[in-house]
Amino acid sequence: MKTKGALRELQDTVVRCRKCPRLVAYLKEVSEHKPRRYRDWDYWSKPLPSFGDPDARILIVGLAPAAQGGNRTGRMFTGDRSGEWLFNALYQFGFGNQPNSVRRDDGFELGDCYITATIRCAPPKNKPMPEEIENCRPYFLKELDLLRNVKVIVPLGQIAFTQTLRSLRLRGLEIPPLAFGHGNIYSLRTSNSVGNADLRSLQSLITTYHPSQQNTQTGKLTRPMFHKIFKILREKLEIKS
Repeated sequence: MKTKGALRELQDTVVRCRKCPRLVAYLKEVSEHKPRRYRDWDYWSKPLPSFGDPDARILIVGLAPAAQGGNRTGRMFTGDRSGEWLFNALYQFGFGNQPNSVRRDDGFELGDCYITATIRCAPPKNKPMPEEIENCRPYFLKELDLLRNVKVIVPLGQIAFTQTLRSLRLRGLEIPPLAFGHGNIYSLRTSNSVGNADLRSLQSLITTYHPSQQNTQTGKLTRPMFHKIFKILREKLEIKS
């Protein structure tokens, strides 16, 4: 209960954040120029809170909300094509209670899984600036402190991978240079030589291409490739530490 309350308080802080003027202005612009198909929507147009199971053993790290997806619906990956892929995979392997989510009040829930992102506001052209990533980093670092049961981290895409490693190093893990590629599995158990108590459960990091339309429509990422990541996750959770 203490962790749940602390996470809720943190996400309330995230939603009120106005650190990045460029992003604040862009979210306002998006909400004022809606596509015809979404003209009846009341856009969220604020930083997005992370969500999921406070006792999760799996932490998924995205890049940023989509302007017409999470920024519209108010929940990460909800209402966009990337979310369709992600939520379907989570459902197939027992981490979600339904195969998709189109709005934040449709009953979708995660089990043993928590979803966060590198930055919490939709950036123009899906390209956050370095200072915007740094402005958002403290929220992720605090989540690492609070999510004390996480065993496996899954960054979606190379930017999330790079920034996750940076954050883990800032939290005291001695991690050597690692290469990004789909399906790479890295052990973090022996890297925690500093003995950070908040990361005592962390064991592995698994890389995957982001389920963006660019990747899925070109065939760079196929459903079997993506589902293989979640099969590995399920197998890792079934192995006793």
